Amino acid sequence: MSDIQAETDLTYVRDEMLAEAPPPIRDSGLLGWLRKNLFSSWFNTLLTIVALAIIWFVVPPLLEFALFDAVWQGEGRTACLTMQQGGQLPNDWFGACWPYVGDYLAQFIYGRYPIEERWRVDIVFVLFVIGLVPLLVPTAPYKAVNLVYMAVFFPAVALLLLSGGDFDYGTIIGIGAEFAPFGSDLGFWIDYALITLVIAAIAYAWARGTGTNPLDPIKLVLTIMGALAVLLLVLGVDFGLEVVPTSIWGGLLVTLVLAVTGIAASLPLGIVLALGRRSQMPIVRFFCVVFIEFWRGVPLITVLFMSSVMLPLFLPEGVSFDKLLRALIGVALFSAAYMAEVIRGGLQAIPKGQYEGADAVGLAYWQKMRLIILPQALTLVIPGIVNTFIGLFKDTTLVLIIGLFDFLGQIQSSFTDPTWATPVQATTAYLFAACVYWVFCFSMSRYSIFTENRLRTGHKR
Repeated sequence: MSDIQAETDLTYVRDEMLAEAPPPIRDSGLLGWLRKNLFSSWFNTLLTIVALAIIWFVVPPLLEFALFDAVWQGEGRTACLTMQQGGQLPNDWFGACWPYVGDYLAQFIYGRYPIEERWRVDIVFVLFVIGLVPLLVPTAPYKAVNLVYMAVFFPAVALLLLSGGDFDYGTIIGIGAEFAPFGSDLGFWIDYALITLVIAAIAYAWARGTGTNPLDPIKLVLTIMGALAVLLLVLGVDFGLEVVPTSIWGGLLVTLVLAVTGIAASLPLGIVLALGRRSQMPIVRFFCVVFIEFWRGVPLITVLFMSSVMLPLFLPEGVSFDKLLRALIGVALFSAAYMAEVIRGGLQAIPKGQYEGADAVGLAYWQKMRLIILPQALTLVIPGIVNTFIGLFKDTTLVLIIGLFDFLGQIQSSFTDPTWATPVQATTAYLFAACVYWVFCFSMSRYSIFTENRLRTGHKR
């Protein structure tokens, strides 16, 4: 290369990296977020303007009624019966009457549960929180122990505390007279003899062995049956607690009993039904399809009405079931049918290679489902599962038609009390109910999003 070429060579090689430059102002900060999320297109801009208009016309009056113009102290209806200065009928009353809610708050929670026995309900609520919080925290230890606590110990203790125990099994099945623990009642001894035989049969099956895995389906079913048998034995003993019939339960207690029981029962039932609908055995598939389509084709209000009014007509004389128990069974079966379809969608979304890979390594059917298929399927349909749970929680309000006063029903029953009869009583009560339902449903929704993000169910590019 000549000297002239060397002097005119403009080749440049950078020997160090430039510092990272900040993004453009229009794409960063608050302005960038607004542009990306609210004004990214003309259609989104239109929707944003409409949403802002709705918020402007709805939120300020709601805040005025609920907070700024509300009555916070007072005794009786006179505290909330005063109009604003210069006001005229019918729209110029003061805002929400919160003293009314405070006066009825205990009834909204416990219903007509005896006041001197409400400590039992409080213990049940505390035990539920003690078990639920560690179960929902991913990093909490002893998950297996916690699961056993919530699946076995808590339901037994909750049923014993809320009802008082001392159940009359002989009268329930129509073969015994008045229940007397350790007495001479024939029905009592027959029931206990049957339960003892069930426990003995299960113990014999475990002693003979049905597989080394404690999650073996046969052992699992037998274990559940044994746990139920032991539960029946315990609930038949008189612990000295006052028996509180479910007919006087009410308020948030009934709502949580229905919702928690329905949620806890519908998920495993839905999994079994979804697997049965995809089974290769025609009889199993047929019965699962019939069950799912039948319950999905009937409104829940019809299910509750049939369980409360029509079912007793088909039972033998002298045989009856508790009204709350009938509602629990109806709600659980109804929700299980919808849950089955949600889970079936997750099963169908799993690639065929996952099934073939599990078969290739020699996994049995239940091992394949428990270890490979179901974890992936349930992860994919977390939004659908939680959506079903939220719908079930809100549908518990329908039990009012069969005479069970849940949270909303208890609120409506308070309207007959003339002590707090004002033009704003119903509006205040329904606003309070809406806030309570929103807290529960929103909490479930946010935990669903948290679980999705933790498991990274989304397909990232």
